[in-house]
Amino acid sequence: MQKVEPINSFDKIKLLADSRRMDILRLLMGSPATLTHLARTMKQSPAWVRHHILTLESANLIEIREIRKTGKVTEKYYRAKSDALLLQEFILPKTKKPAVIFSGSHDLAVEGIAEHLDKHVTLLNLPVGSLDGLVNLRQGLCQISGSHLLDESGEYNTPFIRHLFPDREVEIVTLAYRTQGLMLASGNPKEVKKFSDIAKPNVRFVNRNAGSGTRLWLDTELRRLKIPTIKITGYEKTVKTHSEAAMLISQNKADGSLGLQAAAHQHGLYFIPLFEERYDLILLREQEKQLNPLLDYIQTSDFRNSLSQLTGYNTTHSGEQIHL
Repeated sequence: MQKVEPINSFDKIKLLADSRRMDILRLLMGSPATLTHLARTMKQSPAWVRHHILTLESANLIEIREIRKTGKVTEKYYRAKSDALLLQEFILPKTKKPAVIFSGSHDLAVEGIAEHLDKHVTLLNLPVGSLDGLVNLRQGLCQISGSHLLDESGEYNTPFIRHLFPDREVEIVTLAYRTQGLMLASGNPKEVKKFSDIAKPNVRFVNRNAGSGTRLWLDTELRRLKIPTIKITGYEKTVKTHSEAAMLISQNKADGSLGLQAAAHQHGLYFIPLFEERYDLILLREQEKQLNPLLDYIQTSDFRNSLSQLTGYNTTHSGEQIHL
């Protein structure tokens, strides 16, 4: 099976912004070719092609695969060094304070941390859900992630981290325990009393994105209760954050969702608690120095006091390290 190689060098991405070089590279991914073959295919002169070939070669994107001699004629066959490329590069603000990307499960406390640390570090949020957040951390697309993935063993996060980072030193710090449950319209007009009531035909549900810890818990519970997803009106309608789900309910665009008690409280919603979960922050040990302002802050009483203002957050274990 052929492989896709990531490019995370801005210089290479800038080089490939030239559509002519991109066309040559794509042709050389398909099969080796000479300057003459490329010139004929692209209806350009060999000298024009040679200019771009040298640029691609100097960037280590192509190579000479074969040299053939026929009489006095020597032909060089060029080939792309990768079968396909994934272009990825964050464009971050250039300021005196460092910019850190947080990617993972949406959390209201993390939003508060970003505001508190704004003088020391710019914390940028990329909410993608717990699982994709860990994948982004593995791929170098963020410096810190947040997760609340419940494994079938009953353990939070660590089984997934062991699987994704077998060769990396990872630090796991508990942010808080959070209460999740059913967020419902104020006054609970649809008279939802238990989890299975979300399957009522008149209940408009709004779901979380696939890969989020909340969505994984919901799908597991539906399977346990043998409730087919087709019975959930609005199962396919998804949002990326607890706040988005709560806002839709408050605007009467949905009747219910699974989410944080804190989000329900902020939007004046009715709430039925279902479970308490552990929410962890995950980072690579090599990024620890850059993240020290954040790590130091969550050890303080000031942080715990701010966290206690959020309904449904338990700070008993906040700041504790989890060992793999």
